[in-house]
Amino acid sequence: MFVSDNIDVNAKGNLTIGGIDCTELAEKYGTPLYVMDEDLLRKNCRRYKSALDNFCGGNGLVLYASKSFCCKAMCKIAAEEGFGLDVVSEGELFTALSANFPAERIVFHGNNKKYSELVFAVNSNIGAVVVDNLSELETLNGIAEAAGKNVGIMLRIKPGVDAHTHDFIMTGQIDSKFGFALETGEAFEAIKAALSCKHLTLKSLHCHIGSQIFEVDPYEYASAIMLGLMKKVKDELGTEIPGLNLGGGFGIKYTQNNTPVDYEKHIECVANAVKNECAKLGLNVPKLYFEPGRSISGPAGITLYTVGAVKEIPSIRTYVSIDGGMTDNPRYALYGAQYEISAVKNAASPRSKTVTVAGKCCESGDLIGKDMQLQEVKPGDLVAVFATGAYNYSMSSNYNRIPRPPVVMVSGGSSRVVVKGETLEDVIRNDLD
Repeated sequence: MFVSDNIDVNAKGNLTIGGIDCTELAEKYGTPLYVMDEDLLRKNCRRYKSALDNFCGGNGLVLYASKSFCCKAMCKIAAEEGFGLDVVSEGELFTALSANFPAERIVFHGNNKKYSELVFAVNSNIGAVVVDNLSELETLNGIAEAAGKNVGIMLRIKPGVDAHTHDFIMTGQIDSKFGFALETGEAFEAIKAALSCKHLTLKSLHCHIGSQIFEVDPYEYASAIMLGLMKKVKDELGTEIPGLNLGGGFGIKYTQNNTPVDYEKHIECVANAVKNECAKLGLNVPKLYFEPGRSISGPAGITLYTVGAVKEIPSIRTYVSIDGGMTDNPRYALYGAQYEISAVKNAASPRSKTVTVAGKCCESGDLIGKDMQLQEVKPGDLVAVFATGAYNYSMSSNYNRIPRPPVVMVSGGSSRVVVKGETLEDVIRNDLD
Protein backbone atom coordinates (compact mmCIF):
# COMPACT_ATOMS: atom_id res chain seq x y z
CA MET A 1 0.00 0.00 0.00
CA PHE A 2 2.94 2.34 0.68
CA VAL A 3 6.05 2.94 -1.40
CA SER A 4 8.44 1.90 1.36
CA ASP A 5 8.39 -1.27 3.47
CA ASN A 6 9.12 0.59 6.70
CA ILE A 7 5.75 2.37 6.57
CA ASP A 8 2.74 0.68 8.18
CA VAL A 9 -0.55 1.32 9.98
CA ASN A 10 -1.02 0.41 13.66
CA ALA A 11 -4.10 -0.81 15.53
CA LYS A 12 -5.23 2.79 16.07
CA GLY A 13 -5.27 3.32 12.31
CA ASN A 14 -2.30 5.69 12.52
CA LEU A 15 0.65 5.73 10.16
CA THR A 16 3.91 4.38 11.57
CA ILE A 17 7.52 4.57 10.48
CA GLY A 18 9.92 1.99 11.87
CA GLY A 19 7.12 0.89 14.18
CA ILE A 20 6.65 4.33 15.79
CA ASP A 21 3.31 6.16 15.62
CA CYS A 22 3.71 9.31 13.52
CA THR A 23 1.17 11.18 15.67
CA GLU A 24 3.46 10.65 18.66
CA LEU A 25 6.45 11.95 16.70
CA ALA A 26 4.54 15.07 15.65
CA GLU A 27 3.36 15.69 19.21
CA LYS A 28 6.88 15.32 20.59
CA TYR A 29 8.87 17.24 17.97
CA GLY A 30 6.33 19.37 16.08
CA THR A 31 5.92 19.82 12.35
CA PRO A 32 7.31 20.11 9.76
CA LEU A 33 9.47 17.18 10.75
CA TYR A 34 11.98 15.09 8.85
CA VAL A 35 11.94 11.49 10.10
CA MET A 36 14.68 9.02 9.12
CA ASP A 37 14.50 5.29 9.82
CA GLU A 38 17.97 4.27 10.99
CA ASP A 39 17.20 0.56 10.73
CA LEU A 40 16.29 0.92 7.05
CA LEU A 41 19.36 3.08 6.40
CA ARG A 42 21.56 0.34 7.82
CA LYS A 43 19.66 -2.38 5.97
CA ASN A 44 20.17 -0.56 2.67
CA CYS A 45 23.88 -0.12 3.39
CA ARG A 46 24.26 -3.80 4.20
CA ARG A 47 22.50 -4.86 1.01
CA TYR A 48 24.94 -2.86 -1.10
CA LYS A 49 28.02 -3.98 0.81
CA SER A 50 26.95 -7.63 0.78
CA ALA A 51 26.30 -7.50 -2.97
CA LEU A 52 29.67 -5.91 -3.64
CA ASP A 53 31.43 -8.50 -1.49
CA ASN A 54 29.57 -11.36 -3.18
CA PHE A 55 29.99 -10.27 -6.79
CA CYS A 56 33.31 -8.42 -6.63
CA GLY A 57 35.08 -10.71 -4.20
CA GLY A 58 35.92 -7.85 -1.88
CA ASN A 59 37.62 -5.93 -4.71
CA GLY A 60 35.40 -2.89 -4.38
CA LEU A 61 34.12 -0.11 -2.15
CA VAL A 62 30.69 1.46 -1.77
CA LEU A 63 30.94 5.23 -1.33
CA TYR A 64 27.85 6.79 0.23
CA ALA A 65 26.95 9.95 -1.70
CA SER A 66 26.63 12.28 1.25
CA LYS A 67 25.01 15.05 -0.80
CA SER A 68 21.74 13.09 -0.62
CA PHE A 69 21.59 13.37 3.18
CA CYS A 70 24.51 14.52 5.26
CA CYS A 71 24.83 15.01 8.98
CA LYS A 72 27.18 13.64 11.63
CA ALA A 73 24.80 10.81 12.54
CA MET A 74 24.57 9.67 8.91
CA CYS A 75 28.35 9.77 8.51
CA LYS A 76 28.72 7.60 11.61
CA ILE A 77 26.22 5.08 10.22
CA ALA A 78 28.10 4.90 6.92
CA ALA A 79 31.40 4.41 8.75
CA GLU A 80 30.00 1.67 10.99
CA GLU A 81 28.60 -0.16 7.96
CA GLY A 82 32.01 -0.28 6.28
CA PHE A 83 31.26 2.30 3.59
CA GLY A 84 33.43 4.93 2.01
CA LEU A 85 32.11 8.46 1.64
CA ASP A 86 31.65 10.72 -1.37
CA VAL A 87 31.81 14.42 -0.40
CA VAL A 88 31.48 17.46 -2.66
CA SER A 89 32.43 20.41 -0.45
CA GLU A 90 34.60 21.34 2.50
CA GLY A 91 31.37 21.48 4.52
CA GLU A 92 30.60 17.84 3.80
CA LEU A 93 34.24 16.91 4.39
CA PHE A 94 34.29 18.80 7.69
CA THR A 95 31.08 17.06 8.76
CA ALA A 96 32.56 13.66 7.99
CA LEU A 97 35.79 14.35 9.82
CA SER A 98 33.87 15.78 12.78
CA ALA A 99 32.08 12.43 12.96
CA ASN A 100 35.49 10.65 12.95
CA PHE A 101 34.87 9.11 9.54
CA PRO A 102 38.05 7.35 8.33
CA ALA A 103 39.72 9.90 6.05
CA GLU A 104 41.28 7.22 3.86
CA ARG A 105 37.77 6.13 2.80
CA ILE A 106 36.70 9.63 1.70
CA VAL A 107 36.57 10.70 -1.95
CA PHE A 108 36.21 14.42 -2.77
CA HIS A 109 34.08 15.32 -5.82
CA GLY A 110 33.20 18.64 -7.43
CA ASN A 111 33.63 20.45 -10.74
CA ASN A 112 35.08 23.64 -9.26
CA LYS A 113 36.82 23.01 -5.96
CA LYS A 114 38.33 26.03 -4.28
CA TYR A 115 42.06 26.12 -3.58
CA SER A 116 41.32 26.06 0.16
CA GLU A 117 39.14 22.98 -0.29
CA LEU A 118 41.93 21.11 -2.05
CA VAL A 119 44.40 22.10 0.67
CA PHE A 120 41.93 20.92 3.31
CA ALA A 121 41.49 17.59 1.49
CA VAL A 122 45.23 17.02 1.12
CA ASN A 123 45.99 17.97 4.72
CA SER A 124 43.19 15.64 5.88
CA ASN A 125 44.83 12.68 4.07
CA ILE A 126 41.63 11.63 2.29
CA GLY A 127 41.57 8.62 0.02
CA ALA A 128 41.21 10.37 -3.33
CA VAL A 129 40.27 13.59 -5.08
CA VAL A 130 38.09 13.24 -8.17
CA VAL A 131 39.80 15.60 -10.61
CA ASP A 132 37.43 17.37 -12.97
CA ASN A 133 39.65 19.54 -15.17
CA LEU A 134 43.29 20.19 -16.13
CA SER A 135 43.69 23.35 -14.07
CA GLU A 136 42.56 21.44 -10.99
CA LEU A 137 45.01 18.66 -11.82
CA GLU A 138 47.89 21.16 -11.97
CA THR A 139 46.78 22.94 -8.79
CA LEU A 140 46.40 19.71 -6.84
CA ASN A 141 49.81 18.48 -7.93
CA GLY A 142 51.33 21.71 -6.65
CA ILE A 143 49.51 21.46 -3.32
CA ALA A 144 50.66 17.85 -2.91
CA GLU A 145 54.25 18.83 -3.68
CA ALA A 146 54.18 21.67 -1.16
CA ALA A 147 52.78 19.32 1.47
CA GLY A 148 55.37 16.65 0.70
CA LYS A 149 52.62 14.12 -0.04
CA ASN A 150 51.44 11.84 -2.80
CA VAL A 151 47.71 12.24 -3.37
CA GLY A 152 45.41 9.63 -4.87
CA ILE A 153 43.13 10.83 -7.65
CA MET A 154 40.31 9.67 -9.85
CA LEU A 155 39.64 11.34 -13.21
CA ARG A 156 36.02 12.11 -14.02
CA ILE A 157 35.19 11.04 -17.57
CA LYS A 158 32.06 11.81 -19.61
CA PRO A 159 31.28 8.51 -21.36
CA GLY A 160 28.49 10.03 -23.48
CA VAL A 161 25.77 7.71 -22.19
CA ASP A 162 22.10 8.72 -22.31
CA ALA A 163 20.71 7.58 -18.96
CA HIS A 164 17.03 8.18 -19.87
CA THR A 165 16.48 10.65 -17.06
CA HIS A 166 15.60 14.31 -16.59
CA ASP A 167 17.84 16.80 -18.44
CA PHE A 168 18.70 18.51 -15.15
CA ILE A 169 20.13 15.32 -13.64
CA MET A 170 21.92 13.81 -16.65
CA THR A 171 25.66 14.12 -16.10
CA GLY A 172 27.35 11.59 -18.38
CA GLN A 173 26.79 13.21 -21.78
CA ILE A 174 29.28 15.45 -23.59
CA ASP A 175 27.35 18.67 -22.89
CA SER A 176 27.88 18.63 -19.15
CA LYS A 177 29.79 20.82 -16.71
CA PHE A 178 31.40 17.68 -15.24
CA GLY A 179 34.57 15.94 -16.30
CA PHE A 180 36.62 15.22 -19.42
CA ALA A 181 34.95 14.37 -22.73
CA LEU A 182 35.78 11.01 -24.23
CA GLU A 183 34.75 11.70 -27.83
CA THR A 184 37.09 14.65 -28.32
CA GLY A 185 40.21 12.90 -27.03
CA GLU A 186 40.23 15.20 -24.02
CA ALA A 187 39.92 12.29 -21.58
CA PHE A 188 42.94 10.45 -22.97
CA GLU A 189 45.04 13.62 -22.84
CA ALA A 190 43.95 14.17 -19.24
CA ILE A 191 45.07 10.66 -18.34
CA LYS A 192 48.47 11.31 -19.90
CA ALA A 193 48.74 14.55 -17.95
CA ALA A 194 47.73 12.82 -14.70
CA LEU A 195 50.31 10.08 -15.16
CA SER A 196 53.01 12.72 -15.60
CA CYS A 197 52.20 14.40 -12.27
CA LYS A 198 54.92 13.34 -9.82
CA HIS A 199 52.88 13.96 -6.69
CA LEU A 200 49.62 12.34 -7.79
CA THR A 201 48.67 8.68 -8.20
CA LEU A 202 45.88 7.78 -10.64
CA LYS A 203 43.82 5.25 -8.68
CA SER A 204 40.70 5.09 -10.81
CA LEU A 205 38.68 6.48 -13.65
CA HIS A 206 35.25 7.79 -12.71
CA CYS A 207 31.96 8.32 -14.51
CA HIS A 208 28.45 9.19 -13.41
CA ILE A 209 25.71 8.94 -16.02
CA GLY A 210 22.76 10.48 -14.20
CA SER A 211 20.24 10.04 -11.40
CA GLN A 212 17.00 8.20 -10.71
CA ILE A 213 17.82 5.54 -13.31
CA PHE A 214 15.67 2.40 -13.50
CA GLU A 215 17.71 0.31 -15.96
CA VAL A 216 20.96 -1.61 -15.64
CA ASP A 217 21.83 -1.41 -19.35
CA PRO A 218 23.23 2.16 -19.26
CA TYR A 219 25.66 1.16 -16.53
CA GLU A 220 26.79 -1.93 -18.43
CA TYR A 221 27.25 0.19 -21.55
CA ALA A 222 29.15 2.87 -19.62
CA SER A 223 31.43 0.25 -18.06
CA ALA A 224 32.29 -1.13 -21.51
CA ILE A 225 33.14 2.34 -22.77
CA MET A 226 35.31 3.08 -19.74
CA LEU A 227 37.10 -0.26 -19.98
CA GLY A 228 37.76 0.45 -23.65
CA LEU A 229 39.50 3.65 -22.58
CA MET A 230 41.48 1.75 -19.96
CA LYS A 231 42.56 -0.73 -22.65
CA LYS A 232 43.76 2.15 -24.82
CA VAL A 233 45.76 3.52 -21.89
CA LYS A 234 47.35 0.14 -21.28
CA ASP A 235 48.24 -0.39 -24.93
CA GLU A 236 49.52 3.11 -25.69
CA LEU A 237 50.86 4.32 -22.35
CA GLY A 238 51.85 1.03 -20.71
CA THR A 239 49.78 1.69 -17.60
CA GLU A 240 46.87 -0.33 -16.29
CA ILE A 241 44.56 1.84 -14.20
CA PRO A 242 43.59 -0.17 -11.09
CA GLY A 243 40.11 1.19 -10.39
CA LEU A 244 36.80 2.01 -12.04
CA ASN A 245 34.17 4.16 -10.36
CA LEU A 246 30.75 3.83 -12.01
CA GLY A 247 29.04 6.45 -9.86
CA GLY A 248 25.53 6.22 -8.51
CA GLY A 249 22.14 7.33 -9.76
CA PHE A 250 20.16 4.22 -8.86
CA GLY A 251 16.44 4.96 -8.93
CA ILE A 252 14.03 4.55 -6.03
CA LYS A 253 10.30 4.11 -5.66
CA TYR A 254 8.79 7.56 -5.17
CA THR A 255 5.42 6.39 -6.49
CA GLN A 256 3.78 3.07 -7.27
CA ASN A 257 4.65 3.66 -10.95
CA ASN A 258 8.39 3.49 -10.26
CA THR A 259 10.08 0.09 -10.68
CA PRO A 260 13.70 0.27 -9.51
CA VAL A 261 16.12 -2.60 -10.00
CA ASP A 262 17.05 -4.47 -6.81
CA TYR A 263 20.43 -3.35 -5.47
CA GLU A 264 21.79 -6.89 -5.54
CA LYS A 265 20.71 -7.49 -9.13
CA HIS A 266 22.23 -4.20 -10.23
CA ILE A 267 25.62 -4.93 -8.68
CA GLU A 268 25.60 -8.49 -9.97
CA CYS A 269 24.84 -7.46 -13.56
CA VAL A 270 27.39 -4.67 -13.66
CA ALA A 271 30.12 -6.71 -11.94
CA ASN A 272 29.60 -9.59 -14.38
CA ALA A 273 29.63 -7.20 -17.33
CA VAL A 274 32.93 -5.75 -16.14
CA LYS A 275 34.47 -9.20 -15.63
CA ASN A 276 33.39 -10.37 -19.08
CA GLU A 277 34.66 -7.22 -20.79
CA CYS A 278 37.98 -7.40 -18.97
CA ALA A 279 38.43 -11.00 -20.08
CA LYS A 280 37.75 -9.95 -23.67
CA LEU A 281 40.16 -7.00 -23.51
CA GLY A 282 42.90 -8.72 -21.56
CA LEU A 283 42.61 -6.39 -18.57
CA ASN A 284 42.82 -7.18 -14.89
CA VAL A 285 39.44 -6.70 -13.24
CA PRO A 286 39.64 -3.24 -11.64
CA LYS A 287 38.55 -2.36 -8.14
CA LEU A 288 34.95 -1.26 -8.52
CA TYR A 289 33.45 1.75 -6.78
CA PHE A 290 29.76 2.64 -6.61
CA GLU A 291 28.25 5.82 -5.17
CA PRO A 292 24.66 5.24 -4.03
CA GLY A 293 23.03 8.07 -2.12
CA ARG A 294 19.34 8.44 -2.90
CA SER A 295 18.77 4.68 -2.87
CA ILE A 296 20.09 4.49 0.69
CA SER A 297 18.61 7.58 2.29
CA GLY A 298 15.54 8.29 0.12
CA PRO A 299 13.25 5.39 1.09
CA ALA A 300 14.26 5.71 4.76
CA GLY A 301 12.74 9.17 5.19
CA ILE A 302 9.34 10.79 5.44
CA THR A 303 8.28 14.35 6.18
CA LEU A 304 5.39 15.10 8.52
CA TYR A 305 3.27 18.22 8.07
CA THR A 306 0.20 19.78 9.63
CA VAL A 307 -2.64 20.78 7.30
CA GLY A 308 -3.67 24.43 7.36
CA ALA A 309 -6.20 25.80 4.90
CA VAL A 310 -8.14 23.53 2.52
CA LYS A 311 -9.43 25.47 -0.51
CA GLU A 312 -11.84 23.90 -2.96
CA ILE A 313 -12.17 25.64 -6.29
CA PRO A 314 -15.26 23.95 -7.80
CA SER A 315 -14.58 21.96 -10.96
CA ILE A 316 -10.95 23.14 -10.97
CA ARG A 317 -8.76 22.14 -8.02
CA THR A 318 -8.58 21.46 -4.30
CA TYR A 319 -5.61 23.00 -2.54
CA VAL A 320 -4.41 21.43 0.70
CA SER A 321 -1.95 23.81 2.37
CA ILE A 322 0.71 22.50 4.75
CA ASP A 323 3.06 24.15 7.24
CA GLY A 324 6.15 23.42 5.12
CA GLY A 325 6.87 23.48 1.41
CA MET A 326 9.69 24.34 -0.95
CA THR A 327 11.96 25.43 1.93
CA ASP A 328 12.10 21.85 3.23
CA ASN A 329 11.42 20.08 -0.09
CA PRO A 330 12.28 22.06 -3.25
CA ARG A 331 12.33 19.10 -5.63
CA TYR A 332 8.87 19.64 -7.14
CA ALA A 333 9.63 23.31 -7.73
CA LEU A 334 13.00 22.43 -9.28
CA TYR A 335 12.03 19.62 -11.65
CA GLY A 336 8.51 18.39 -11.01
CA ALA A 337 9.51 15.51 -8.74
CA GLN A 338 6.62 13.21 -7.83
CA TYR A 339 5.72 11.89 -4.39
CA GLU A 340 2.96 10.01 -2.61
CA ILE A 341 1.20 11.42 0.43
CA SER A 342 -1.14 10.06 3.11
CA ALA A 343 -3.09 11.27 6.08
CA VAL A 344 -1.50 10.08 9.32
CA LYS A 345 -4.81 9.17 10.99
CA ASN A 346 -7.06 6.63 9.26
CA ALA A 347 -4.04 5.95 7.07
CA ALA A 348 -5.40 2.68 5.73
CA SER A 349 -8.48 4.34 4.24
CA PRO A 350 -8.46 4.94 0.48
CA ARG A 351 -6.64 7.99 -0.83
CA SER A 352 -9.55 8.93 -3.04
CA LYS A 353 -9.36 12.73 -3.10
CA THR A 354 -7.33 14.42 -5.85
CA VAL A 355 -5.57 17.45 -4.39
CA THR A 356 -2.72 19.86 -4.98
CA VAL A 357 -0.51 20.09 -1.91
CA ALA A 358 0.67 23.67 -1.43
CA GLY A 359 3.44 25.03 0.76
CA LYS A 360 3.38 28.19 2.82
CA CYS A 361 5.95 30.22 0.86
CA CYS A 362 5.01 33.33 -1.09
CA GLU A 363 5.48 31.58 -4.44
CA SER A 364 2.86 30.14 -6.79
CA GLY A 365 5.28 27.32 -7.58
CA ASP A 366 5.63 26.33 -3.92
CA LEU A 367 3.99 22.92 -4.20
CA ILE A 368 4.77 19.42 -3.03
CA GLY A 369 2.77 18.08 -5.94
CA LYS A 370 -0.24 18.46 -8.21
CA ASP A 371 -3.05 15.91 -8.54
CA MET A 372 -1.88 13.85 -5.58
CA GLN A 373 -4.17 11.21 -4.11
CA LEU A 374 -5.03 11.86 -0.47
CA GLN A 375 -7.73 11.00 2.03
CA GLU A 376 -10.24 13.69 3.02
CA VAL A 377 -8.38 16.01 5.41
CA LYS A 378 -9.22 19.12 7.39
CA PRO A 379 -7.19 21.87 9.08
CA GLY A 380 -5.09 20.48 11.92
CA ASP A 381 -4.75 16.99 10.44
CA LEU A 382 -1.32 15.46 9.97
CA VAL A 383 -0.05 14.23 6.60
CA ALA A 384 3.10 12.34 5.64
CA VAL A 385 5.02 12.64 2.37
CA PHE A 386 6.97 9.46 1.60
CA ALA A 387 10.50 8.82 0.34
CA THR A 388 11.81 12.25 1.33
CA GLY A 389 15.07 11.07 2.89
CA ALA A 390 17.22 12.23 -0.03
CA TYR A 391 17.70 15.79 -1.28
CA ASN A 392 15.12 17.33 1.04
CA TYR A 393 17.05 18.29 4.17
CA SER A 394 20.16 18.59 1.97
CA MET A 395 18.52 21.16 -0.32
CA SER A 396 16.49 22.99 2.32
CA SER A 397 16.69 26.77 2.64
CA ASN A 398 15.61 29.74 4.71
CA TYR A 399 13.56 31.31 1.92
CA ASN A 400 11.00 33.69 3.43
CA ARG A 401 13.20 33.40 6.54
CA ILE A 402 11.57 30.12 7.48
CA PRO A 403 13.63 28.03 9.95
CA ARG A 404 14.67 24.57 8.80
CA PRO A 405 12.87 21.67 10.54
CA PRO A 406 14.63 19.18 12.81
CA VAL A 407 15.72 15.73 11.68
CA VAL A 408 14.67 12.86 13.92
CA MET A 409 16.11 9.35 13.68
CA VAL A 410 13.98 6.38 14.69
CA SER A 411 15.33 2.94 15.56
CA GLY A 412 14.09 -0.03 17.56
CA GLY A 413 11.00 1.75 18.83
CA SER A 414 12.76 4.91 20.03
CA SER A 415 13.53 8.29 18.50
CA ARG A 416 16.20 10.93 18.84
CA VAL A 417 17.03 14.30 17.29
CA VAL A 418 20.11 14.14 15.04
CA VAL A 419 19.80 17.66 13.60
CA LYS A 420 18.23 20.35 15.76
CA GLY A 421 15.47 22.43 14.23
CA GLU A 422 16.39 26.04 13.63
CA THR A 423 14.98 28.81 15.80
CA LEU A 424 14.17 32.36 14.77
CA GLU A 425 17.41 33.37 16.45
CA ASP A 426 19.26 30.94 14.19
CA VAL A 427 17.73 32.65 11.15
CA ILE A 428 19.22 36.03 12.09
CA ARG A 429 22.41 34.70 13.68
CA ASN A 430 24.71 35.96 10.94
CA ASP A 431 22.95 39.27 10.36
CA LEU A 432 24.85 42.45 11.16
CA ASP A 433 23.22 45.75 12.09
